[in-house]
Amino acid sequence: MSAVVPSVSIVTQTSVRPDCAEAFAQWQGGTSAVIASFPGFIEQRLMPPHPPLQVDWVILQRFSSQDHAKAWLGSPERQARIEGATPMLVGRDDVHIVKDDASAARTAPVSAVISTRVKPGMEAAYRQWEQKIAAAQSKAPGLQGYRFEPAVPGVQEDFVAILRFDSEANLQAWMDSPARQALVREAAPLTAEFHTRTVQSGFEQWFRDVTPAGGAAPAAWKMNMIVVLTLYPTVFLWGLLIGTPILSRTLKLDFPVALFIGNVFSVLVTAQLVPWTAQRLSWWLSPKPERRARVDLQGAALLAAACAIMILIFWKLL
Repeated sequence: MSAVVPSVSIVTQTSVRPDCAEAFAQWQGGTSAVIASFPGFIEQRLMPPHPPLQVDWVILQRFSSQDHAKAWLGSPERQARIEGATPMLVGRDDVHIVKDDASAARTAPVSAVISTRVKPGMEAAYRQWEQKIAAAQSKAPGLQGYRFEPAVPGVQEDFVAILRFDSEANLQAWMDSPARQALVREAAPLTAEFHTRTVQSGFEQWFRDVTPAGGAAPAAWKMNMIVVLTLYPTVFLWGLLIGTPILSRTLKLDFPVALFIGNVFSVLVTAQLVPWTAQRLSWWLSPKPERRARVDLQGAALLAAACAIMILIFWKLL
């Protein structure tokens, strides 16, 4: 019996200008026609925003293999489509490559955060260059996703790119690759300075009990949602019941001291709540491959609804 080759999904989150929603939907229809004939393509799903729980458009594209998915990400056809959509978009580009096989070999996820200060007047040229390097890095072994955050004048002066790889070795191989070095040299006339730092994923230890032996850790976005789900009420209730009335008003501690005590307490409590919550959401963290897309949406909607309910309840308490 031949081994089953797992499919791969590209999950893209996109912020669209409110006045361009209809035009974006039509543009995505054109993209569907292009991707349909691409090698290895299986299906595409488009999920419009549903505020306040989901404010971005989400595009799910499934391919029969990671090579086919990466070929689409780096293809001239996709780049041409992206150029046509650029005037309709605002904010970040957020792309994740997700293996649909929960038994994939576990690695140590690692990210590189690259901050770039662009010379005045060169912003449009830099965005075009960013599309080129995004296409090139999509072919790099071990890439699990990337995010691009444009500068916001007066708030965030740097452009920020976050690359996520399955291991430090694969990340370093891409950072040192001749292809990337050539593109960095090409961007030199557009940039004033840039900084790079490497960040290891830090939540996996809280999810060991729900990770199959030798299997992959839950997707980072799922771990992040569970951490937020447990951290938010912990921080709120601490501030409402202890931080403000006792530490600040009664003991009159300075804000930095009170904040430090609150952070220590929050980390200790979260370290207990996250594994407990993860156990009860194991059906969502590690779903069966054939049900992954539906279960992912169901679980995300459940957690988003839980957060929304907590916000409403806490709002009434103030």
